[in-house]
Parts: sequence; structure tokens; C-alpha cells
Amino acid sequence: MFRPHIPVNPTPVHLVPRPVVEPTAITPAHDRATSPCACPHPAPVAPVPSRAPGPSIRLTGTGLACAVAGGTAVVLVVGAVLVSMLLAVAVTGVSVTVCAVILRSLLNTSRNQH
Repeated sequence: MFRPHIPVNPTPVHLVPRPVVEPTAITPAHDRATSPCACPHPAPVAPVPSRAPGPSIRLTGTGLACAVAGGTAVVLVVGAVLVSMLLAVAVTGVSVTVCAVILRSLLNTSRNQH
């Protein structure tokens, strides 16, 4: 039940035939400018200049300084929140430990008095 079962390949890897790739001829696409036809075509549209994908933002020196200052402020605020949460957990753990020690001593003294 706990032994691993490895599946057995029915055909060995070295006996599997490899696919044959045959070259194909490249045919040029239909060009409307060189071979006009009788059907109506819309007017050609000018190509749109390519841009890098996504929005592009250009930062000046002041903008870069503001971005660095904002990033630093975010890191400091997040760090302060995390440290305060860690401190709250530590204080809670210490207070629970102190309460446990006090209860244990109270229970031991009440048992010893009887």
C-alpha cells in the first residue's frame, strides 16, 4: 500500500519513431497594390507607429525625488506597523505568562494550606 508504483512505458524511448519535418514552399501574400481587382476595397490606412507595451511615464528630477520619497515613506510606515504588531504579540505573550505564573502560585498555596 505504501510502496510507490512506477508506471511501465510499453514502448521503450529509443524505439519511438521521430516525427519527420518536411520543408514547405512559401507563397507570397496577395498584394492589392500590384494586382487590382474589381471588388471594392476600403482606402488603405496609415500604419500606427509602434510603442512599447504599457503606459510610458517620463519622470523629471523632481518627480523622481518625489517617487523615491514616497517609496521610502511607504516602507517606513509598513515597517512601523509590522514592528508594532510584533511588539503587541510579545507583550501579550509576556502578560499571559505572568498570569499563568500567578495562577500557578495561587493554586499551589491553596493546596499546601489544606
